[in-house]
Amino acid sequence: MNKLLVAALITGALSAPAFAADYSIVAPAGPGGGWDQTARTMQEALTTEGISGNVQVTNVPGAGGTIGLAQFVNQENGNPNALIVGGYVMVGAILTNVSPVSLADVTPIARLTGEAVGVVVPASSDIQTMDDLVARLKDNTGAVSWAGGSAGGADHITAGLIAKAIGVDPTQVNYIAYSGGGEALAAILGGQVTVGVSGVSEFASQIEAGELRLLAVSTDTRVPGFDAPTLQEAGVDTAVQNWRMIAAAPGLTDEQVAAITADIKAMAESDTWQTALETRGWVDTYLDGEAFEAQLEADTSATEAILRDIGLVE
Repeated sequence: MNKLLVAALITGALSAPAFAADYSIVAPAGPGGGWDQTARTMQEALTTEGISGNVQVTNVPGAGGTIGLAQFVNQENGNPNALIVGGYVMVGAILTNVSPVSLADVTPIARLTGEAVGVVVPASSDIQTMDDLVARLKDNTGAVSWAGGSAGGADHITAGLIAKAIGVDPTQVNYIAYSGGGEALAAILGGQVTVGVSGVSEFASQIEAGELRLLAVSTDTRVPGFDAPTLQEAGVDTAVQNWRMIAAAPGLTDEQVAAITADIKAMAESDTWQTALETRGWVDTYLDGEAFEAQLEADTSATEAILRDIGLVE
C-alpha cells in the first residue's frame, strides 16, 4: 500500500471523533415530568454535541424515584455506562418511603439545574390569585386538593410550606401524588383537583395556551417569561427551588468517575444544553466533585428537617 495512503488513513483515524461512552439513562418517573425531560434533554445534548455516540433513556416510575433507584443500584453496580437522574424530589421520597436504598448507594456526578415550582389552577377556576387560594386554605384546608409529583418531593414540600407560612396545619393539606407529570397535568386540566404544583416548565405550554393560570412561583426571584409573582411577593413567606442531578452506578473506579464527570461537564457547557435551559426555563446550577457531594449532604439534612416540620416524616 502507498505510504502516503497509509499515513492518511492513520491520520484520519487519529483525528476522527472518539466517543467516550454509550450511555443509558434511567428517568425514575413516568413520561412528561421533569426527570423525563432532563434525561431526554441530556440524550439530545450528548449525541448532538458528539460527546456520546448512543444514549438510551428508560422510564422506571414509582415511589418518588425510589423504585428506579433501587433497580439501578441492584442491577448496574460497576457499570460505567449507566446513569440515573435524581434530585430534590428523590431526597424527600427516600425519607418518606423509608427506601432501602438512598443516594449514598450511587455515585453522585453533578447537580445540573434548578427550577421554580409553579402554583397553577385551571383557567376556568374562580381562584384568580394567591390571595384567593390562601383564603380557601384558611377556610377549609382539607377541601383544597393539590396535584403534584411524588409524596415528599419538591411539589409536596412546597404545598406544605405554603400552608405553614399562612398559619394553617400543613398535616391537613390534601395532597394527591402522581408519578408522572402528564398524569398530574391531566388531573389539573380535568378539574379533578383544586390546584396544581410542579416545575414551571411542565406547565409552560398550557400557561401559554391560556389553559392554566399561574398564581405564583416558588423561587426568590420571578421566572423570566412568566407573568407571575413569587410566593413572597404574594404575601406567602416561603421559597423553594427544585434542583435536578445526575448520578452514576456504584462500584466505579476513580478513573471511570472522572471520565463520566468530564462528559457531563462538556454537555453542561455545550450550546445544545444551554439553549435547552433557556427554552425550558431551567436555571444552570451546575456543580460537581466534592462541592456537589457536600451540597447533597446538606440538602438531605435540611429536607429531613422540613419533612418533619410539615408532618411527612416522624
